[in-house]
Amino acid sequence: MRWACILLTQLALDGVSRSRDDQAQPLVLVAGPAQRRIIRAVNPAARQLGLKPGQTLIAAQALTSGFAVAEYDQQQIDHWQHFLAAWAYRFSSHVSLDYPRALLLEIESSLGLFGPWPRFEERLRTELTELGFQHRIVLAPNPAAARMLANVHDGLAVDDVALRREVERLPISRCGLPADIVSALARMGLRRVKQLLVLPRDTLGRRFPKDVLWHLDTLLGHQPLALGNFQPADEFAARIEFNFEVNNHQALLFPLRRLIADLHAFLAGRDCGVQQFMLALEHRSLAATAVPVGLLTPERDTQLLFDVARGRLEQLQLPAPVLALRLSAPNLPDFVPQSQTLFVERPQQSQPWEQLRERLRARLGDQAVYGLAAVADHRPEHSWCTDVTGGRAEQHDGRPRPGWLLTEPQPLNDLVPEIIAGPERIESGWWDAGDLRRDYYLVRTRDGRRAWVWRAVDGSGPFMLQGWFA
Repeated sequence: MRWACILLTQLALDGVSRSRDDQAQPLVLVAGPAQRRIIRAVNPAARQLGLKPGQTLIAAQALTSGFAVAEYDQQQIDHWQHFLAAWAYRFSSHVSLDYPRALLLEIESSLGLFGPWPRFEERLRTELTELGFQHRIVLAPNPAAARMLANVHDGLAVDDVALRREVERLPISRCGLPADIVSALARMGLRRVKQLLVLPRDTLGRRFPKDVLWHLDTLLGHQPLALGNFQPADEFAARIEFNFEVNNHQALLFPLRRLIADLHAFLAGRDCGVQQFMLALEHRSLAATAVPVGLLTPERDTQLLFDVARGRLEQLQLPAPVLALRLSAPNLPDFVPQSQTLFVERPQQSQPWEQLRERLRARLGDQAVYGLAAVADHRPEHSWCTDVTGGRAEQHDGRPRPGWLLTEPQPLNDLVPEIIAGPERIESGWWDAGDLRRDYYLVRTRDGRRAWVWRAVDGSGPFMLQGWFA
């Protein structure tokens, strides 16, 4: 087996900064009581100002200004780790969260689907960058080695032959041993795992807890490591809180696009779609404004979902400034991709029908866009109806029917048309006072057009034009 470790190097910062428009603004995360706020994390721009973890917020404000402050929230860190685990679930059926701020993926069984490891790794990095998370990735024969090698490497891929050599090069301080054990080994002059491995095992086992030997054996693959198996949630929920009041729709588009991108990543991980979701605009003193978004079929295309949600949002009159935007999708139906031909005939500048339909419904309203639906009735006047669900008309049998039906039948000017097919007798409607008895024909007129006509079953009267064929 081969395991990939995705180490999320600044998960807390990325979770906060990805919801902000200005990514270059200095940002610090603080924690602790109100009278003694301690900086827990800083981004590169804040580090350039001389700020660093461990400083008090008061000292940092005395040193410089112009940096943003946000809360270091452990609950949010766990949320983002679970979100990324749901994203990674599309690449592997075994995703583990046993290590904090890291994802462990068993990828041996996924290489046949996603290609050789260099291509697989490139895809992981591309999608993580698009989601806005810094990372390091290492591949190793066992999960413990992958996780510890990610402490000092990025892009490393080792096999069973090279595993021991790379583990021996690890600093003891970065190999995952407890801090008190690392301090005791440092006082003995031991700095590298290689120095530790050459010591007699019985001596090492007497002087230190047995967990030390077990951990070393796990790194080398001599001891198996049982990991938990992550299972994605059955619903999606995400929230972005603003550090200022939003008074217009335009300022909501950036966080909306971020939420839709997160929804797409979650749906792709679970291989499902979404047909209904809810946007909630949170205000300071009013109840949250709900914006329901519905689609005719399950979808997960990012641009389509964003366009539909944007159309619904722009129709809303904001009752008060918005402090946070929340998106929830409790029902996630199965997603069946649209079938496509081998050679795409649609021009690149045009839109697929499904996307155009949803955009029109979002902008004009659900009742403004409708399609045609077939009705199980042989009478032409009653064989179709308008359908606000946007469906397309489908014939209920295999007999030819014209694409254009007249509102009312009218006499055919061509008194002696060429009969192509017929008669087809239709006798129906006795139950609703709409009884008719007609013989229908497919004819060609003198000018070459094809028409659908009828006349009385006794042959009396002229041909009556019912519709035209394209």
